[in-house]
Amino acid sequence: MSESLNFRLLRADEIEVRVSTVRQNGVSLLLYKDARCDMNILDETVGPLNWQRSHSRDNKNCQVSIWDEEKSQWISKEDTGKESFSEPEKGLASDSFKRACFNWGIGRELYTAPFIWAKYQDCNIKGNGQRYSCYDQFSVEKILYDNRNIVALSIRNITTGKRVFVYDNRPKDGDKSVQNG
Repeated sequence: MSESLNFRLLRADEIEVRVSTVRQNGVSLLLYKDARCDMNILDETVGPLNWQRSHSRDNKNCQVSIWDEEKSQWISKEDTGKESFSEPEKGLASDSFKRACFNWGIGRELYTAPFIWAKYQDCNIKGNGQRYSCYDQFSVEKILYDNRNIVALSIRNITTGKRVFVYDNRPKDGDKSVQNG
């Protein structure tokens, strides 16, 4: 491993979208990656035999280590996760792993995502005036990066088939450095 270990940017099909907040007038959406995505990118970048993970503190912490041939040692980065609603223990291990992979730089570009809002006309929102829910599924249709920052993004509601969000903050000066994801 050299000092310039650089993980590639996430492709649109590797990014998951979930509903964060539901209101009467729409939903806010969050972008995230799953643990399989991290494992695939680690395998692809450093090779399946050149990384490892270990958990401690009842899966609260995960350490992801990558073999550095030049130094003949494992280099590690660690982070703490939180439980999920559906499978608390498995979710905790998965979340701590994903967070440790963020520390390596895998998917860090997701932190540059804009605020994503889908209007009520583009979603199936149910509610009683007090509480609202939306069980629609969403996907990243297209994503573009410039200097590892998201500069263009479109989100589709898979359930309704509608494009529900478009963001375009690409450089206007004809800069050709924009990368597809």
